[in-house]
Amino acid sequence: MAVDSNPKTAGGPGSGGRIPAPSGRPLRRRPGNRPWVALLVALLLVVEVYPLVWMFLTSLKSNSDYLNNSTWSLPTTWEWGNYTEAWTTGNIGLYIQNSLLAVLPALALILLLGTAAGFALQVMVWKGRNLTLLVFLAGMMVPPQMILLPLFTVYFRTGLSGTLWPLILTYTGTGLPLTVFMMATYYKTVPRELFEAATIDGAGILRAFWTISLPMVRNALLTVGLVQFFFVWNDLLIALTFTNNQDLRTIQVGLLNFTGDFGATQYGPLFAAICINVFGTLVIYLFLNQKVMKGLTSGAVKG
Repeated sequence: MAVDSNPKTAGGPGSGGRIPAPSGRPLRRRPGNRPWVALLVALLLVVEVYPLVWMFLTSLKSNSDYLNNSTWSLPTTWEWGNYTEAWTTGNIGLYIQNSLLAVLPALALILLLGTAAGFALQVMVWKGRNLTLLVFLAGMMVPPQMILLPLFTVYFRTGLSGTLWPLILTYTGTGLPLTVFMMATYYKTVPRELFEAATIDGAGILRAFWTISLPMVRNALLTVGLVQFFFVWNDLLIALTFTNNQDLRTIQVGLLNFTGDFGATQYGPLFAAICINVFGTLVIYLFLNQKVMKGLTSGAVKG
């Protein structure tokens, strides 16, 4: 039996056995609300960018310029020396160094322990894992203010006061619940057949964790790490509680030093220090933005 190769005779019922030939002309998009969309995007751009521009311009003003002229005016003289004063007299360089020494070890511990716990709770099968996950979730509901005084007493009695260890340990403890929950959620998207095949091939738990699970969730690790980095870097309460030494203050606590005698604030150097802090973290986010988006879309919160 011959088969008709003419596509025009392969139509369905009611079409006369014919399929209309596709037109070579591109489809025209309806204008719709394009101007409104552009206006909305422009408005959002102004809302997001203008505060950064205003902060930068204010960092170039002298104290008298800021106090005597309009808040929205341009600097009468461009005081680039405010950045030098913020870095030297304001000790911003030392405070950034302290922040890095406290944040990076805490972030490494958070990711290592949180990823291992998420792997154990979601991939491994053992009795009580659901209850353990609920305990971690309950930790997300505990306000940090409730544990600061007991922790301060413990650190003082163990001789850890006067070091950065109270910050590292507290940041690790407060960051673990969210990290464990998010990593357990991401591990739900990893096919179980991979781990079953690894077990059949003789791979142990540690090998399956390091060589199979970590490469599968590396975008999630980057996303969780960046979220935790911003949480810890922008912390003021914990750092203000445990850094009783001027030489141990982090960047957020160090910004309080720009209030001089009798409550007078040095606005130019203060905004210069804020710009150094904000634009530094903004560059990190812009550099890692694409990978963060991949991490956010590679896993979803599933029940």
